[in-house]
Amino acid sequence: MSLIKFISSKVFLKQLGLAVIAVVVICFLMLKWLKFSTNHGQFVEVPQLQGKTLDVVQIELEDNDLQMVVQDSANYNPNYPKYSVIEQQPEAGSQVKEDRKIYLTLNPSGYRKIAIPNIIRRTIRQARPTLEALEFKIGKITYIDDIGKNEVLAIKHKGETITPGTLLPKTSTIDLILGNGKRASN
Repeated sequence: MSLIKFISSKVFLKQLGLAVIAVVVICFLMLKWLKFSTNHGQFVEVPQLQGKTLDVVQIELEDNDLQMVVQDSANYNPNYPKYSVIEQQPEAGSQVKEDRKIYLTLNPSGYRKIAIPNIIRRTIRQARPTLEALEFKIGKITYIDDIGKNEVLAIKHKGETITPGTLLPKTSTIDLILGNGKRASN
C-alpha cells in the first residue's frame, strides 16, 4: 500500500480523529486540574510586618497561610526595635498565593563592632578623618604637656583608656588626649 493511499484510508483517518480528540480531552482535563491545584484567582494580601517582633510576625503569617524566611542583617537601624523586621519582600499589600515565602530582614541588636585604628602619635588632622570614616564620633579633646603639638597621645572611651585594636560599636564616642607642644615639666 502506498503512503498516499494509507493516509487517505478510513482506518488512518479514524485513528487520527481519535488521537486529536484524546489530545483535546487530555489538555482540557490538565487545565482544569491546574486551575484547581494552583488555586487560580485566589490570592492572599501580604500584611505590614515592618517594626514588628518575630513572634508577632510568625502569628500573622500563619494566620494568612504564608511562610517566613529570615535573612541576616548587618546594618543596625536605630529607628526600629532590636530584632524587629526592618525590611520585607514582597512588600506589604502585595497579592500572593498562599504558602508563599516572605523574606524578612531583621534589625540586629546594635551596631557592629569595629577595631580602633592606630592613631597614637598621629596629628588630630590625620586622626579625625580616620575615625570619622569608621563612623566613630570624636568627643572631648584634652591637652596635656607633650612636645608633639596636636598629636594623639591616648584614646579614651567612657573614661577608660583604650588601645588601638580595641573593638567598639560603630558610632561610639571617643575622647582624645593631645599634646599641647610644650615640654613636659619634670
